Amino acid sequence: MEQFKRILLATDFSDASAGAVDHAVLMAKTFGSELHILHVLEVEVPRLESGVDYLPLKYFEEFERRAAEYLAAVIPAGDREQLNPVPVVRKGNPFVEIIRYAQSEKIDLIIMGTHGRSALAHLMMGNVAEKVVRYASCAVLTVRDPRHPFVMP
Repeated sequence: MEQFKRILLATDFSDASAGAVDHAVLMAKTFGSELHILHVLEVEVPRLESGVDYLPLKYFEEFERRAAEYLAAVIPAGDREQLNPVPVVRKGNPFVEIIRYAQSEKIDLIIMGTHGRSALAHLMMGNVAEKVVRYASCAVLTVRDPRHPFVMP
């Protein structure tokens, strides 16, 4: 059986990713793993009429500050003390940054929620979890949001 020394919980703070927290905590406790928690700020700047893409730095700083606060609270307090998770905020394309982080930190297992979108929404918007599963060089555990029942295609 594979040892998971380093586990990455990728979160977008949605209800779907909240379901992955329990799995990440259980796996980290079971294997005595180092737990990393990553949130990627997907910063898309609207194009202004002048043709200049601009968003004041204070907004990015505020987004990062809030993300760091949310990361600090993702893992329940008792588990947080025991596991001492490593919180990380990155900016960019979520699936790319998750893959990059996993590679740079030698992550053995990525755990993340999946939104369970419809086929049409999936085609139009893509799916971060699917791309991570496809391109990650380590194991990936996706946790489906239990509020989305399975529907036979």
